[in-house]
Amino acid sequence: MNHYEIILMFNPDTNEKIQKTILKYNELIYNNKGIIHRFEDWGRRQMAYSINKLHKAHYILMNIETSTKFIKKLEIEFRFNRSIIRSMIMKTKKAINTSSIMVCSKHEKNV
Repeated sequence: MNHYEIILMFNPDTNEKIQKTILKYNELIYNNKGIIHRFEDWGRRQMAYSINKLHKAHYILMNIETSTKFIKKLEIEFRFNRSIIRSMIMKTKKAINTSSIMVCSKHEKNV
């Protein structure tokens, strides 16, 4: 089993589909003997440059542990999902459980 960090950028116009899609992918990961170490919903954020005439996207971050064979299937799922604008999968050396800087800075602003 390998560790991966996944960032998904969803089309913000498909807001009602996002939660259903995330639940579907979480279920797929667990059904294929994967483990989700970290899951963060960053919400709607401004993008650095527009993609398909969109200036904002809904961001999701996941750190998972699964097989290489399954990650290739997941990558294909992301590619053919019309509500996902971009996806990025990176292999990591170990499981990451701590909160990301995006979540930490969000909490600091609320305090």
